[in-house]
Amino acid sequence: MTYDSIENFIKYYGSIRKRTNRVIACIPHDMIEWRPRDGSFSFGDQIRHIAATERYMFIENIHLRPSRYAGCSDDIVAGYENIISYFNTLHDESLELLHQLENRDLHRLCTTPGDTRLTTWKWLRAMVEHEIHHRSQLYVYLGLLDIDVPQLYGLSSEQVIERSI
Repeated sequence: MTYDSIENFIKYYGSIRKRTNRVIACIPHDMIEWRPRDGSFSFGDQIRHIAATERYMFIENIHLRPSRYAGCSDDIVAGYENIISYFNTLHDESLELLHQLENRDLHRLCTTPGDTRLTTWKWLRAMVEHEIHHRSQLYVYLGLLDIDVPQLYGLSSEQVIERSI
């Protein structure tokens, strides 16, 4: 991934989101608010959190505005279909705002909620890492429930071993 083209970033981020969507599609609709223990995020919280931080924190910050993140509880949106709609709507808004950036904007400084100043491309990289982190938690949750998940890159660990020398 290079950090000199907003269009290249958007294309790359699209591939990240496709993998996240494949995992989300494995969540049983009636278990959307299931959580592995008290105090942890539910499936729904994870999805709402990815959506809300992307749109209201990362994207606001790269447009040189303060974070507007207000949490990820089911008070914001509830029910599987509504959560997925929220997730997709906020992502579409984020993409629209990303398309407004010029390539040179990737190298300007923005301010994070922790008052750290860093280049926009680094904050966008953090947004990708953040999504991957929470997608990984969805994988773990589904594993705890013994629900099959898609292989991230097409092969299981066992298949890689089988095909290795």
